[in-house]
Amino acid sequence: MILTVTLNAALDVTYFVDRLVPHSSHRVDDIHERAGGKGINVSRVLNALGRPTTVTGLAGGTTGTALRAELHEAGLRDELVPIAGDSRRTVTIVSREDGDATVFNQTGPVVQPADWTDFGTRYARLVRFADVVVLSGSLPPGLPPDAYAQLIAVAAAAGAATVLDTSGPALLAALSAGPDVVKPNAAELAAVTGCQDIAAAAAELRALGARAVVASRGPDGLHALTAQGSWRATPPEQLSGNPTGAGDACVAALAAGLAAGAPWPDTLREAVALSAAAVPCPVAGDFDAETYHRLRTTVPVEEIHDAHPDR
Repeated sequence: MILTVTLNAALDVTYFVDRLVPHSSHRVDDIHERAGGKGINVSRVLNALGRPTTVTGLAGGTTGTALRAELHEAGLRDELVPIAGDSRRTVTIVSREDGDATVFNQTGPVVQPADWTDFGTRYARLVRFADVVVLSGSLPPGLPPDAYAQLIAVAAAAGAATVLDTSGPALLAALSAGPDVVKPNAAELAAVTGCQDIAAAAAELRALGARAVVASRGPDGLHALTAQGSWRATPPEQLSGNPTGAGDACVAALAAGLAAGAPWPDTLREAVALSAAAVPCPVAGDFDAETYHRLRTTVPVEEIHDAHPDR
């Protein structure tokens, strides 16, 4: 089972407009609402792939009730821990003209110490049944900066591997706990290291404790630096649409590959194909099955022989 952790769960609201024009009014005739947050999106992708998955994290208030009801409708196992504060909403505006998405993210409710203690108890029970734990997204206010480091340590003690997808101080604070895979994008990597060179920045994260770094280069694919070697995987074609869910689809593939013990080139090929297949879909957590199956056998994966993963 793959356990996904979403500490800042949200109700994702997507507005579709014919064309997004700044400083003007828009008529919205299509609105989509469903449970979101990066870990929940990962579980949606895993569920569509037929991989057993469980959703945990924090959710509260009327928004939390609405997102939990939607999880039930989607057939996802819900182990979210109730909190006092009202869960956040995200608003995404998608332009039908070009597929571009504009996203507004609320900060999230303040998590009380008692909420964090309750979550820790639930998490310690769930992680015993997990092969892989995915820790995704921002930390809501009130949580300690090393929250992810604490959860990684609990997972390691239970024998579960971990995939971490976060940024900024939360990412840096978690590295000393030794996550098995971290997945920053190029901008997040540069922000935490001050280095624009992806290979050098990834090596810095490994030196700080990450066992493997898979860096997203957007439409140019993935750069992976691991103890077994380094690879570059690129999509064989460019797809237009909404890239909002591509990163979560990539994380789902990384978690599935880790759970299966797949070789890195195979895992990276799946990750590129699945993230590319998410782009044509208007909402995060979905992917186009036909595109995925077409690309998964054609993604080129190149080993980078001049890299030094153990430095």
